[in-house]
Amino acid sequence: MPPEVEPFRCEVQAERQAVRICPVGELDMAAVPVVDSHLCEQQTAGFKHMTLDLRDVCFLDSTGLRMILDWDASSRADGFAFSLVAGPPTVQRIFELTGTTERLNFVEASTAAA
Repeated sequence: MPPEVEPFRCEVQAERQAVRICPVGELDMAAVPVVDSHLCEQQTAGFKHMTLDLRDVCFLDSTGLRMILDWDASSRADGFAFSLVAGPPTVQRIFELTGTTERLNFVEASTAAA
């Protein structure tokens, strides 16, 4: 039997002009709208630096990757900072397979927003 998968949740940690969005669980087609909504809310609230912390994500599908690439492109076009804290090896593998590791702004957890 596979280990029990924790239900998806998303935590938001804000400090001054920076915010860290921390999804927990599987970042898949069902969860992406939740994370995207949190990112949109924080951008609308005026945060200039957003970090998506993938450390507690156990699975990332192509929908999650597409959302990350869209936010990266938006940050470059609209002048706000978007960074990622790397997830576990199973999550980082999708970035390696798609050749996007070098394109995206990965930061250390200690230097990430909030």
